[in-house]
Amino acid sequence: MKAAVLISGGGSNLKALIDAIGSGRLDLEIVLVVSNREDAGGVDYARAADIPVSIVSHTAFEERQKHDAAVAEVLLGAEPQLIILAGYMRILGDDFTRRFHGRLINLHPSLLPLHKGLDTYRRVLRAGDSEYGASIHFVNAGLDAGPVISQITLAVLADDDANSLKSRLGPLEHRLLVATVDLFCRHEIRYENEQIIYKKQVLTQALQLNQKGTLTV
Repeated sequence: MKAAVLISGGGSNLKALIDAIGSGRLDLEIVLVVSNREDAGGVDYARAADIPVSIVSHTAFEERQKHDAAVAEVLLGAEPQLIILAGYMRILGDDFTRRFHGRLINLHPSLLPLHKGLDTYRRVLRAGDSEYGASIHFVNAGLDAGPVISQITLAVLADDDANSLKSRLGPLEHRLLVATVDLFCRHEIRYENEQIIYKKQVLTQALQLNQKGTLTV
């Protein structure tokens, strides 16, 4: 399967995908990495792996829609079957999400629908949640609002702060992303008629990543 990855920052999730491809875990070809920031750390990972990189800076556009259109243009040139938002810190508009409907997924550091948007770890603590985690969902024009494909759930410990929550979740986020993308590579999941189809059945709740690194219903 051919994929494009959109990033804005350090690129640890991109690196997890690159490593999984290198080890034979993923039958995936990353045909393009797009960043809205030239200084994003993930750009270095992509170039080191000889993956084409396109920098489409949002600061060069006065309107969000024009930036979306420029990103869409470079994606269409690469012809990806799957588009992965891995730390891409831009909200995508209706035109963009409709154009790539059903092949656009995002990794978000919360148990959606809880804590959409930014600053999720502090919001978990302020809310007194007993659990937190990460979700991968299909993207629509709403903020972190598309249907959830998979999640990893962890307990909040009594002495946790935002940094400890983030550091504990990070490696498991990577495993969740690789396991979920693997479902696409195996053609076991798709988005059809506003429903997630998993192994030819409608998925009624998010898949959960277990301790063995396997996604289960």
